[in-house]
Amino acid sequence: MSAAGLRSVALPLGATLAVQTLVALGVYCAPVMAPVAARDLGVSASAIGYFIATAYLGSMLGSVTAGGWVARFGPIRVSQVGLVLVLLGMALAASAWLPLVLLGAFVVGLGYGPATPASSHILVRAAPPRLVALTFSIKQTGVPAGGAIAGALVPVLILAFGWREAALLIGALCLLLALAIEPARARYDRGLNRSAPISFAAAFQPVLLVLRAPRLREMALTSFIFGGVQITLVTYLVTFLTEDFALSLVLAGLVMAASQVASVIGRIAWGVVADRMASRRAVLGALGLGMGLSAIATLAASPHWPAWLLFCYAALFGATAVGWNGVYLAEVARLAPVGQTSQATGGCLFFTFLGVVVAPPLFSLALALGSGYPAAYALFGVPAFAIGTRLLRGRSGLESRR
Repeated sequence: MSAAGLRSVALPLGATLAVQTLVALGVYCAPVMAPVAARDLGVSASAIGYFIATAYLGSMLGSVTAGGWVARFGPIRVSQVGLVLVLLGMALAASAWLPLVLLGAFVVGLGYGPATPASSHILVRAAPPRLVALTFSIKQTGVPAGGAIAGALVPVLILAFGWREAALLIGALCLLLALAIEPARARYDRGLNRSAPISFAAAFQPVLLVLRAPRLREMALTSFIFGGVQITLVTYLVTFLTEDFALSLVLAGLVMAASQVASVIGRIAWGVVADRMASRRAVLGALGLGMGLSAIATLAASPHWPAWLLFCYAALFGATAVGWNGVYLAEVARLAPVGQTSQATGGCLFFTFLGVVVAPPLFSLALALGSGYPAAYALFGVPAFAIGTRLLRGRSGLESRR
């Protein structure tokens, strides 16, 4: 990124990246807490899939309604509300009463969902045209960054204070960030439409927008599949490693952190490739092949693997399965009708989150049927490989570039 381009996008990118990181931390801390929290809740650690599915059910609602809320109140105000909702959700989950834990998951999801449409509304205006994919990719590193922080920090917080206190601390950080970004409202919460529709019926207009546009519809299908693979990696990796590999919670958390750090690097690298070397569609196709093969290769996993091999494999899996979002969102922003970036983004994210909602229960069902973690991962790798092949075989020339 040039010096001039960096200066023009630094403030909006920094603010949206911080928001994305903390709301992602609110979601991804749960899989790290699962092996410990499950004992207090009286459930198996693999039941974390239902918590994540409930959270992303909230995210579906949060994402499809975000367009109207952003238009009426502004992207910064919507981001602040999302951060406060994550705080409330974490407080409910810290009650350690199962019904409130599930309600807390839903509320966390409500806070997580609007973050991406709100940030897209800001960045599509702030990013230099030649650097759109890179800008979106850098912002989307907040998702794996939140996962990396969860993997590295949360086990330490659990050992020091307990999982319930760790949840409350993460919520408090969200509140502090909501207060910190208040000055940005004067710059970005402008040109508001106080009559923008926010009814329940209007909330699903972004979904209809996507379904009526063939190219957006294809992107929605892509993210439905990719989102399912991503969430199975993040949700079950720590439990897989502690149960099948007998790793300690701290070491398993570090392996998860490595996968997320690799995805941070991947998101930036894929953004550069998409901006300068290949179409975004082609990059997405290659990532589909990569995550599909990585998931299928889990069949070769063995408790006899040395630690360094686990770290390398998790990094490769993370760079593909969690590294696709920035390029994807940049392509959605390009395909969106003029003035409807947040609506198109919210509509596509509805299907992303739908994949995330569906995948964990299906993964848990596969485990219950005796498939084991490697076979369950491989099962989800097949459709990712298939959609990657479709994207690479389709049109992938200059039409997918700015």
